[in-house]
Amino acid sequence: MGSFLQIKIYRHKFIAYVIFVVSIGLTLGTLTCAMLLNQWVGNARIEAANAFSRVENELQYDADRIEAYMQRIYSNPGLLDDARSFASSSAEGYLTSRLDHSIYSQPLVSFPEDLKTYLYSWAQGEITQISLHTGEYGNVVRFNDNGIASYTFGLPNKDEAFHDTITKGFVYRKKLSNPTLGSQEFGELRFLVSSEQVFRSVQNFRVGEAAAVSAAGDIYLIGGHGEDLEQMSRLAAANGRTHGIISRGMLKPIFYVTFASTKFNFKFVSIIDLSTLIRQHAGMLITLFLIVLAAMVSVLLLIVYNLRDDALFLHRIIQSIGRVKTANFTTSRPARYRRNEYGMIARELDDMIQQLDKYIRNEYLLKIKQQETEMKALQNQINPHFLYNTLEVIRSTALVNRDTDTADAIATLGTLYREIVKKENIISIASELELLQKYLEIMEFKYPGRFYYQVNVEPALLSIPTVKFWMQPLAENFFIHGFDAGHEFNLYVVNGWEADDSYMLEFVDNGQGIPAERLNTVRRTLFNQDDASSGSIGLRNVYTRLHFFYGDSCTIEIANNEEAGVKIAVRISKEVIEHVQVDDCG
Repeated sequence: MGSFLQIKIYRHKFIAYVIFVVSIGLTLGTLTCAMLLNQWVGNARIEAANAFSRVENELQYDADRIEAYMQRIYSNPGLLDDARSFASSSAEGYLTSRLDHSIYSQPLVSFPEDLKTYLYSWAQGEITQISLHTGEYGNVVRFNDNGIASYTFGLPNKDEAFHDTITKGFVYRKKLSNPTLGSQEFGELRFLVSSEQVFRSVQNFRVGEAAAVSAAGDIYLIGGHGEDLEQMSRLAAANGRTHGIISRGMLKPIFYVTFASTKFNFKFVSIIDLSTLIRQHAGMLITLFLIVLAAMVSVLLLIVYNLRDDALFLHRIIQSIGRVKTANFTTSRPARYRRNEYGMIARELDDMIQQLDKYIRNEYLLKIKQQETEMKALQNQINPHFLYNTLEVIRSTALVNRDTDTADAIATLGTLYREIVKKENIISIASELELLQKYLEIMEFKYPGRFYYQVNVEPALLSIPTVKFWMQPLAENFFIHGFDAGHEFNLYVVNGWEADDSYMLEFVDNGQGIPAERLNTVRRTLFNQDDASSGSIGLRNVYTRLHFFYGDSCTIEIANNEEAGVKIAVRISKEVIEHVQVDDCG
């Protein structure tokens, strides 16, 4: 994942995909929630409509019962006469009138008792009050919850008991007349249907908060309580629409639905609180949220998988280009290429690197062979010259002394020559020091008691690969230009140590120094490979051979010592040691 986000183009693309997927997920989730919420509101409306229909049916049943009872009164003259007697202004007047109109041969009929038997019980307690009114007063029959009747006579028609309000119930009015007297009205019957009993029938419906609002503004709360419900119910009833939204405040919408009664002048109002609906269905909404979230995460993981797979190939392409820029053609692990453009580019780039590596290796080997040829040609300028001089010294010494030292010198020379001929061009520093020491031993034989040498080289330098026979020409320059045969102590010292980033070799003598002008000339001609006619051919050959082998990572410095003699410093970088050939290093 880390390498995937490191690539800028894929990081931006991934962010764009995240924004797109999250936007689509949120949009789909919002639309789904809106559809579910609309369905829940619709279900609440249907539930409210069913509840209102139940109320209307109850009122219709009560109206039918009252009509049937009115037919019963008119079909029973005795009941009608008792009802007319019940219109008296007092209980005594009612009892007296009953006796005056009674017939001894017929049983007495009681209008109040008949109301209880055929109306209260038949209506299952919904009709809780029946009153018979004349022009000035009314007589009342009330039934409590247990069906026990109580009577009140002579109440004024404007009494609170006859106040028509929905909080008490619904009033059915029926004129009462005597058919035998030409339908002359003698009173009015009022049947009070209890609101509590009527609306109790809707308790099994899930209407939430609901109310019945009369035209006068009276409210009967069916579900819920509080001034807020009363205020919202009045607003909904006064709005005139069958449904709508009332806002309690920011982000608190209240949906309402109203139904107008065809039986009485009131409206049934159902309040649907959307926040309550959401809480009721919180489990479903959480499940929907988790499903949408899982879908978005799955899509993002699929996108990440595809982008990461392509990003790996692009990262591999970038790495391959970086390896080519640093001349690193080592073969990387095989890639699982996909059949797309990135896979094709990565595969072709790996093939190109392999071909380039093969081409460079071939060119490098040809160049090495050419360098070996040039180094051998340079060696041929050195070895014969040294060999001939040494043999002349041995010959002269043998003629003069005729002793065993001559045999030792010849043996050392033979060993030196065999080492030169036997060894390959690439040897270790240790082997090169052995060759130098054999040469210096011969010089000790040539100048007994007047020449001494020391070799102080740290072990870390001994295994370093180098070209063969380049230290001897440096020592030979000392004997040609700096050695004083008349001096009793001629010294040649070889020092070697490991620095922080390189290996150092110093060749120091105590002979004659080099004049400043000559030293500048030697320094100029030492590094001029085009100048073959120079008196410092030995030093230049050494520099050329080392430069062929180590490249620019090897430097040579020549300077005069403060006391006497010359110091030649050779610096070899540690970095280049890792890349030189060591297969044939002896």
